[in-house]
Formats: sequence, structure tokens, C-alpha cells
Amino acid sequence: MVRTLVVTALLLSLAVGSSSSQIPPETGEALSVHPEAKAAIDRLKSPYCPGLMLAVCTSSGGAMLRDSIQSMAEAGVSSDSIVELILAEYGQQWRAEPLRSGVGLWAWILPPVALVTGLLVVALILARRRRVERTGWDEVVVTPRDEERLREALRELEEEEEPVF
Repeated sequence: MVRTLVVTALLLSLAVGSSSSQIPPETGEALSVHPEAKAAIDRLKSPYCPGLMLAVCTSSGGAMLRDSIQSMAEAGVSSDSIVELILAEYGQQWRAEPLRSGVGLWAWILPPVALVTGLLVVALILARRRRVERTGWDEVVVTPRDEERLREALRELEEEEEPVF
């Protein structure tokens, strides 16, 4: 409870100070995002636009949260600390990338393992097919009697396909 109040107070104080960051510079230059703020924003989902990243959220709440993150970054707070503060306030479900420890580690390990396993299976299947192709028809012996039967069947097929008109 106390931690939530401290985080809320920090965010509100930074949001009040960030009102100047919402106003574009008068010189006509584009707004610049602090690198730490960009890193933090890229690692968060938006609590205001479910299903979207915070970077592309179009709601006013998302814009205010981005401004708060910008202010924190300008105040010298690292992107890791910003992300942890936001997650402490809004919850872990807004983390865009899984943790690199515990259960989240499986999300980093399983895709490469599945990819390598799939490539090995494909390689084994292709090797087996190649082996079957090489040994399959080379060992078949056609006797003269079989050859004559094949020629006769081809002749019958050609006669049936000839037009009758």
C-alpha cells in the first residue's frame, strides 16, 4: 500500500512537471524522446489500449503515461527502473516481453529449441527420402515377359484414347 502511494506520488509529480514536454518546441523542430524513455516505452503494453503497445496507444491516458515516462527519463531514471515502477503501479500483465528468469525463461528457450528441432526433423526426412530414392528403383528387375505385358497395355490404352469420329 505504501509502495503504491509512493509510486503514485512520484508519477503525479513527474506528470505535473511534464506538462512542458507535451508542448512542441517553438523552433519548429520535432519532439525528441529520451533514449531511456524510448527503451522503457518499447517494453510496456498499454493499460489504456488493451492489446496494443504503449508506443502506439492513441488514448489520452497512454499519452500522459508516455509523458510521465519521458519526464522520469529526463530526471535520470533508468529504463529498467521506469519499467519496474510502471509495472508496480499497473501490474505485471502490462510487461511486453517475458522475464528472463523463472517461468518467463521458457518463453526465451522454447522457440529456438522448437526451430532447431523442426530443422533437424526436416533434414532427417529429406535424408531418408534420398536414401529410399537411391535404393528403391535401382534394384527392380524387369523381365522380358513383364516388358511385353507393359507394351501391350500401352497399346490398348492408346487404342482406347483414339477419337472415334
